[in-house]
Amino acid sequence: MSLPASVSSWLLVLLCAVSGAYCLGRVRRSGGAAAREAGGEALMGFGMAVMAVPAGFGEGWRAPVLGVVFGGAALHAGWLLRGGIHHAHHLVGSLSMVYMAFAPGAGHGAGGLPLVTGTLLLYYAGYVVLGGSRLVTAGAAGTTSTPYPLTGDGHDGQDDQDGGPAEVIRACRLAMGTGMLAMLLAM
Repeated sequence: MSLPASVSSWLLVLLCAVSGAYCLGRVRRSGGAAAREAGGEALMGFGMAVMAVPAGFGEGWRAPVLGVVFGGAALHAGWLLRGGIHHAHHLVGSLSMVYMAFAPGAGHGAGGLPLVTGTLLLYYAGYVVLGGSRLVTAGAAGTTSTPYPLTGDGHDGQDDQDGGPAEVIRACRLAMGTGMLAMLLAM
């Protein structure tokens, strides 16, 4: 049994908004680089929530506003790349949001799936599978000895400088990755 499209869209809006709110709370609880990273994730969560709102709500302003906001976020993430490759995911996420804002429905044409959409689908499918497997193994082991490669956080499962339990932070990131995958699939 499948849900109607509007119910699925509103559930995605809720998931993204809750993730954004959690990240916003992390901004308040942490400082320095952790607060900046949480702020970027909060922006992504709330932006994804706005983008996931079903058609007919805010059509005239949504694409230009999201394009400007995430274009700026992409420039910022590009600037941060000089500090480490772990910022690449934020760059990909911001550029994905710009792409989806200005290419709604650019998913399927006579020629099939566009190259950009297909590449992003592969990226986010890999992100979700790898992130989910790391979350499960980190939860089972209690700690993780390897850094979480998709976000650059090397925390060991403890409550920490990042403003919350590492597993909750990873779950939040995984939820947003799953949301991106769902929005790309809907294109």
